Amino acid sequence: MNYPNGIKRKNTISILTHKNRGMTLENDINETNEYYREIDKAYIYKKPTPIKITKVDYPSRDKAVIKEAFFTVPSTTDYNGIYKGKYIDFEAKETKNKTSFPLANIHSHQIEHIKNVYKHNGVVFLIIRFVTLNKTYLLLGKEFINFITDNTRKSIPLSFFEEHAYLLKDGYRPRLDYLKIIDKIIGGI
Repeated sequence: MNYPNGIKRKNTISILTHKNRGMTLENDINETNEYYREIDKAYIYKKPTPIKITKVDYPSRDKAVIKEAFFTVPSTTDYNGIYKGKYIDFEAKETKNKTSFPLANIHSHQIEHIKNVYKHNGVVFLIIRFVTLNKTYLLLGKEFINFITDNTRKSIPLSFFEEHAYLLKDGYRPRLDYLKIIDKIIGGI
């Protein structure tokens, strides 16, 4: 595309950087959680990333710009909240891999967190989207922990998801009705 003064720009619509990878799944989950709150079904939120701001420019009061910040502690999982009196906690990840989900995408402190939430009877799980296959799975924390305990693989094969996870169907509202699966797990509480 040509712009005034002869400037040429590339079409940036399909560019996917490492930074915004996973935003489609995140947006779907955020829309789903917003819907759950609107109908008073559950209160589940995206956790903020814990950062400490060390340098800010204040050109004016309404135009403050953060210039420097750092992570204060490693974050745990992406989402948490409450549903039918149960603590809900989960991580959401996307992969372009067609045959497996790389375990390098889950950090060791997140694995520990998942183990601890499970140990204390919270409802903990992962939502994994295989982007290229257009398939999204809900894998319970228990199944995830069992896999990493029983295997030395560096990835979870797609066949494991097909056998041990729940396939989430895309919808309109809610976009990803993961609480339908959670209802089956926790029963009609």
